[in-house]
Amino acid sequence: MFSIVFLLALLAFSVTGSPVEVPNSPITLPMTRKLAFSNVTELLRHDEARLAAFGEHSTHGRRDADDRPHPTVPLSPADLGNTFSGYTVKAAIGSPAVIYELIVDSASAITWVGAGTPYVGFGGADTEEPVAVNYRYGSFEGTIWKDNIILTEKLTITGMDIGVASTSRGVVADGVLGIGPTSSGPRALTGRTIPTITDCLVRQGTIERPVVSIFFQPITANEVKHGELTFGGTRPSVYNYNLKYIGITSTPPSSHYWGINQSIAYGATIILDNSAGILDCGTTFLYLASDVYENYKDLTGGIVNPANGLLQISPEQFGRLHVLEFYIHRSIYTLIPDAQIWPRSLNERIGGGADDIYLVVKALTTPTGAGLDFINGYVFFQRFYIVFDNDKRRVGFGRTIFTSVISNEIA
Repeated sequence: MFSIVFLLALLAFSVTGSPVEVPNSPITLPMTRKLAFSNVTELLRHDEARLAAFGEHSTHGRRDADDRPHPTVPLSPADLGNTFSGYTVKAAIGSPAVIYELIVDSASAITWVGAGTPYVGFGGADTEEPVAVNYRYGSFEGTIWKDNIILTEKLTITGMDIGVASTSRGVVADGVLGIGPTSSGPRALTGRTIPTITDCLVRQGTIERPVVSIFFQPITANEVKHGELTFGGTRPSVYNYNLKYIGITSTPPSSHYWGINQSIAYGATIILDNSAGILDCGTTFLYLASDVYENYKDLTGGIVNPANGLLQISPEQFGRLHVLEFYIHRSIYTLIPDAQIWPRSLNERIGGGADDIYLVVKALTTPTGAGLDFINGYVFFQRFYIVFDNDKRRVGFGRTIFTSVISNEIA
């Protein structure tokens, strides 16, 4: 909920048209985790539609001769109803301001509205440049407008390029706040590259560098404010020790997103050796190349539950479950056994029993060597501090107090 001070800031912004004066330093805003699905099949279909878009090398259609995304009129996405699993933020847009709930998407670089709450347009200017984005699980098409956006009392952007949907489908919010790298951003159909939100914040001097940091906590309820998004830097109080960075991979299609190279070991067994994949907070599970998944399945002894498609293990098997170690640029990041299972407090949401144990590792449709051999989804993000540095084209990692926390009680 917005504070009285924030509402007064909105009023002042609407009247003057000028941004609130802010210091040139990192700025943090809260995020809310939302789960909107009736069963795990819908959730998996949502993930799979998203993965299919990555496999097409772009969530925005075909690519130009220079291999950059070029949007087309979107294909019909899978009919996923009101399925959604992700984080949202509140944004005030326009003059007078209207509050919108936007999905935080680390695989897209455009910010747009109009999927739920209609865009009013008072104070905004229509550039009449057409734009369209296909996420496969949803889509929108419309035009680019220039308007003011406020994310917090101290975080305002003047005259930002935002997409305004004339039609949309499959997006269970009012729109999207894209924090993907510039290379993942769409162009208007006229060919102009649309500046990202971090580009705009740097341009107007609100932050020094186009850096976005994400901090999550392990989820235990359907809708809880336990996420943070920081623009312009990091918040050292929420991660331990020094951050370690790795450059974005050169292997397509992962190179078009927040893609890196990593190796993975299950206990002492290497199951993935220095392969390219992406980090995506909009994907729920940890996805591995099909052959890597089969190896993990055999090593854990998990059996696919026919009702929900997840690997299920017994309490005895959980007691023997090894850690998953991610080797990323000479550093090791560990998913303890507790971090490899679905939150048991939410078992009923996926059609499971209260005492069932489900693993959160799923299979991609392709084997290793496809250029997209893993997707570190939300289950990875909730255990580490992640930094997206668009300027230096790198990703940073830090451990938090939740890296090794036990959130499931198993007798």
